[in-house]
Amino acid sequence: MTDPRYPIDGRLPAMFRSGQPLRGLFNGLPSPAIIEMCAYAGFDFVIIDNEHGSADLGVTEHMLRAARASGIAPVVRCFEHDLPRILDMGASAVQVPMVQTVEQARRLAGMTRYPPLGNRGSAFSTRAAGYGAYGGAGHTQRSNDGIAFIAMIETPEAVDVAAGIAGVEGVDAVFIGPNDLAHAMGHGSDWNAEPVQRAIERGLKAIADAGKCPGIITLTPADEEKYGAWGARYFCNVSTSIITRALAQAASAGKDAKLRY
Repeated sequence: MTDPRYPIDGRLPAMFRSGQPLRGLFNGLPSPAIIEMCAYAGFDFVIIDNEHGSADLGVTEHMLRAARASGIAPVVRCFEHDLPRILDMGASAVQVPMVQTVEQARRLAGMTRYPPLGNRGSAFSTRAAGYGAYGGAGHTQRSNDGIAFIAMIETPEAVDVAAGIAGVEGVDAVFIGPNDLAHAMGHGSDWNAEPVQRAIERGLKAIADAGKCPGIITLTPADEEKYGAWGARYFCNVSTSIITRALAQAASAGKDAKLRY
C-alpha cells in the first residue's frame, strides 16, 4: 500500500501494468460500510458507481475515506463533468462511460493529470492533497504517478477503435460495457448473443495487443475464464447482484425450513 499518510491510494496504475488478474466489483449503493466489506472480503478494488448509483458527492467522499482506511483501491465511475471534483476528493482512478473516439479518450486522460502531462486544474485545499498538508509539487507528482484513467467502450463504433483508444497516453485500462454494447448492437440485454460476444472478443484482444489492461463484467467463474482467455484482466462483479442472490438463497432456505417443521 502507498504511504498511509497520503489520502490517495496510488497503487492502481502499477496494478494495471502488472499483468496479473484484478478482481473487484461495481457498487452503486451509497454506503461506506459496503466499501469496507469489499476490502475485508479480499477484492483488489471497488468501483463506486456514480453513473447508475445513488450516492451524492458528500457520500462519495465518505466512501473514498472508507476505502483508504480499509485498504482497497477505489475507482469512481462518473461523468466527465464530475471529474475535477471526484479527483480532488482522492479517487485512485476514474472510469468514464461511453468513450467513443480516440480524441475523446485523449481529452479525458488530459483532464486526470496535472501539467505537463495534462491540463487538470490545481488546488491544494482538497482532501486529495490533505487539505493543504500534502500539497505542492509532491501532490502533483503523486497524482500524476498514482491516479489511473479507465475508458469505457460500449458501442460497436467504439470497439472498432479500441486499439486506438487503448493506445492513448494516459489511458491505463479500457473496460468493455457488455450490456450497453448489446443494446447498441440490437440485442437488447442479451450480451451472450454470438455477435456481441464476437465484438467483445475483438475488443479485448485489441486492448491487450495495445499493451493496456482490458476490463469486463464477469458474474461467474466461467465468465472470467472465457474473457481471461481473450486477454481480460480487470474483472468486475456487481455488489447488488451478489447481495440479492445471497438474500434470495437465505429467503428460500427459510421457507424450506418452515416446510420441514
